[in-house]
Amino acid sequence: GSITSIQAIYVPADDLTDPAPAASFAHLDAKTVLSRDIAAQAIFPAVDPLDSTSRIMDPLVIGDEHYQVARSVQEVLQSYKGLKDIIAILGMDELSEEDKLVVSRARKISRFLSQPFFVAEQFTNSPGKFVSLEDTIRSFKGIVAGDYDHLPEAAFYMVGAIEEAVEKAQKMAAEA
Repeated sequence: GSITSIQAIYVPADDLTDPAPAASFAHLDAKTVLSRDIAAQAIFPAVDPLDSTSRIMDPLVIGDEHYQVARSVQEVLQSYKGLKDIIAILGMDELSEEDKLVVSRARKISRFLSQPFFVAEQFTNSPGKFVSLEDTIRSFKGIVAGDYDHLPEAAFYMVGAIEEAVEKAQKMAAEA
């Protein structure tokens, strides 16, 4: 058999390289990092997809498509993270068209990572949603591929499947 345990580890000053938590992380199969910066953007759950890890993130375990889509999402988010300083100093106008697409897709991915939870309905006044793994993979694959470049970022916030984001964008356009 196996032992399953979920541990909460306080990270001093949010420094993941601090020796105490870093030593603990080496013994864990997965690490879910909650981010104050993501929470400040009102994206919940405030899980940092770049700092969070799992040993089962392996194509032999989760399948090749799931693995490839997850890695491509991380690549887009990492590229955006690298562009944030340039954006802060020079603004979006100084980015190449390719970099602007990266920024747009990364922001959509970040908003799409928000989840309307059943347990949070009373706080958000938004019904909880269940989205299958297959729909999630298909949706992120489409965002990364640019299939939804024409939709506004706000359409991706607190929706379930990608079809909801499309519907939300249509409503937003009709109201504008």
